[in-house]
Amino acid sequence: MPVIARRDLMSKRITGYVNWRRNRSRSHQSDTLAGLLEDARRRAPDHYVVTGDLINLGLDAEIENARLWLESLGDPQIVSTVCGNHDAYVRGSLEQALAKWQPWCSGDDGRTISGDDDYPVLWRRDGVSIIGCNSARATAPFLATGYFEEVQADRLARVLEGEGRAGRCRIVLIHHPPVRRAAPLHKRLIGQSLFRKVIAAHGAELVLHGHTHLNTVNHIPGPNRHVAVVGVPSGAQAPIALLRKPAARYNLFNIAKGPRGWSIALQEYGYSAPGDGVGLIAKKQIL
Repeated sequence: MPVIARRDLMSKRITGYVNWRRNRSRSHQSDTLAGLLEDARRRAPDHYVVTGDLINLGLDAEIENARLWLESLGDPQIVSTVCGNHDAYVRGSLEQALAKWQPWCSGDDGRTISGDDDYPVLWRRDGVSIIGCNSARATAPFLATGYFEEVQADRLARVLEGEGRAGRCRIVLIHHPPVRRAAPLHKRLIGQSLFRKVIAAHGAELVLHGHTHLNTVNHIPGPNRHVAVVGVPSGAQAPIALLRKPAARYNLFNIAKGPRGWSIALQEYGYSAPGDGVGLIAKKQIL
């Protein structure tokens, strides 16, 4: 958290700042994230995806810090990012963040991404289509809801249909989980039934989200089979005893195409207890 001037807190930021001081300043630690990424780099993934909440309060200094962090994570060719509710914490912060993080947020077509109307975005990598949706929008104090509406749903349907016809593995990114009761009412995705309707009609191989800070695997209907919806804990959550949320983790997906179609295996790496380093926590077959 950068130095904060009193005038910066004359908005919804005051509630987030109090939450930071009381809770997250103890549990979210940069050293934890650094250790997690060091372990991830050793496994040399082909691509990184970031599912939002790179910042806390939408401050200019935070947005610049996050840009430097994305730069350290990797070239935009190997890093794809969507935004979360904290990236849109107050009015105008999402637009500022997108302007600063543009190389990692814009798709292969090079279109400028400046707000909700520019989603979804598409990255194609080695037979895999990564499709970024936006659910981030500035909300009133004590709310962290996300939004998914008709215009974006129509565009997502067209992208999924086209990439599916091409035989590509379609991975959809969205910050808020599109699953019933995955988040409390004041943090839910408004329009999640619309998102599920699109997936049910046009399919996807995998949906990835953030927001809940939990390691979860849910499923939603697709046209021929259910589609896995995978969440991940915060990348900066320190392994401190008695905390309600799991310690920092990342998910490594092994994606392959065989005679019967695409397969996706998940390996979950992270901290399991105070004093431990990063290690393998679980393996799951997703598809």
